[in-house]
Amino acid sequence: MVSDTTEVRTAAPEAAAPAPAQTLPVNPSDKYIWGIYGALCFFSVIELYSASSREIAASGVYGPILRHAAMLFVGFLIILAVERIPYRWFIPLTPLFVVASVVMMVYVMFFGEIINGARRSFNLPGFAVQPSEFIKLSAVLLLALIMSRTQMKRGILNSGVIASAVSVVFFGALLFNQGLTNTLLLMAISASMMVIGGIQWRKLAVVMLAYSIVAGGAALYKLGHGDDDTPAAATQTEQLAAGTDGAGNVNRASTWQSRIERYLGDGTPLYEKPIDAKNRQEMYSYMAQANGGVFGVIPGNSRETARLPLAFSDYIFAIIIEDLGLVGALFIMFMYLSLLARAASIARRCTRTFPALLVIGMAVMITFQALFHMAIVSGVFPVSGQPLPLFSKGGTSILITSIAFGIMLSVSRYAVRGGTKQEIRQEMDSLPENMRAENQTQF
Repeated sequence: MVSDTTEVRTAAPEAAAPAPAQTLPVNPSDKYIWGIYGALCFFSVIELYSASSREIAASGVYGPILRHAAMLFVGFLIILAVERIPYRWFIPLTPLFVVASVVMMVYVMFFGEIINGARRSFNLPGFAVQPSEFIKLSAVLLLALIMSRTQMKRGILNSGVIASAVSVVFFGALLFNQGLTNTLLLMAISASMMVIGGIQWRKLAVVMLAYSIVAGGAALYKLGHGDDDTPAAATQTEQLAAGTDGAGNVNRASTWQSRIERYLGDGTPLYEKPIDAKNRQEMYSYMAQANGGVFGVIPGNSRETARLPLAFSDYIFAIIIEDLGLVGALFIMFMYLSLLARAASIARRCTRTFPALLVIGMAVMITFQALFHMAIVSGVFPVSGQPLPLFSKGGTSILITSIAFGIMLSVSRYAVRGGTKQEIRQEMDSLPENMRAENQTQF
């Protein structure tokens, strides 16, 4: 009797013991991405303050630096929150984000605030929202989703290629009235993601041909018809800079044509050209860069920040060159390129396609936007408004850049990179069946 009782007591715990929980391991946040983010934030506070002499005169010495530091702190909190979201949750969140971005963009097209002759933003209490930044992030999320689901399909124009190209054209059409640069930036980002996703070169050639036809046709239509019904800019200077018709209405087509003509030049050296309302941004930007030389004049000693329009946003890289010189400018560029290289390293070790495309897509978005900004300021590209991520003044840009950093860190924490067979199986089971494609670029 005793032995029977003993036997039951020893067997019962074995029968009642639950199976061990199967959870994916969580890696530490990638320290290199954090390091690049910290370095960019450090220099952005210094350079934004240096480029804000006009604001200092209007709001006090510490106003600009406190506002920018506060926005960066909010962005830091966003990164901490987003990096703790397992990357697989961005699959159901992507359609919601895309719909919200499109709704905001459509609203701005009809009811948005006019900035330099185009409707670009709408105001919330204490905050101006620019949906164009949300559209860029939406495009990256949607492309990662589409390409992950259709990676294994064959054919020169399979559903994944078509859906990706159509999505980019749709988003580009929404951004087109705000400037051709954003549309070209989207196309460059999507082409890079397709290359990284393993698209065949002939398919990529077809996509790029389609992009060229759509973008070229739209630009020719704009130049031929103009935008005479666009409301006038806020000031006479902005009207002159944007290009106006006889009634004083801003004509965006004239703006593009004027910028392209100035970019192509007429053979006259820059130092012989008079400074007027149309070219003063470029001219003062070139003066700032020339004044910076190789080693710069040290932050706070900028000569052109008081004269250069939008020195704290669209032309902040000119002030960076003036303050830090060629050496400092190359270091800032190196930081962005290092972010892209680190994201590529993480992507190549991911076992699944979706996290690989997600991390590289976010890095490409940030890096390409930075390179576009630098190319515009230095005269490599025609003039157009493009913020420098984390540097330029603007809450929406910092918000979207912070979300992108958070997503990259989420992938670094939750994606299986060269793990055991059990970990790979667990990751596959955690994803929807149509999102389990193997990463073709992994080492």
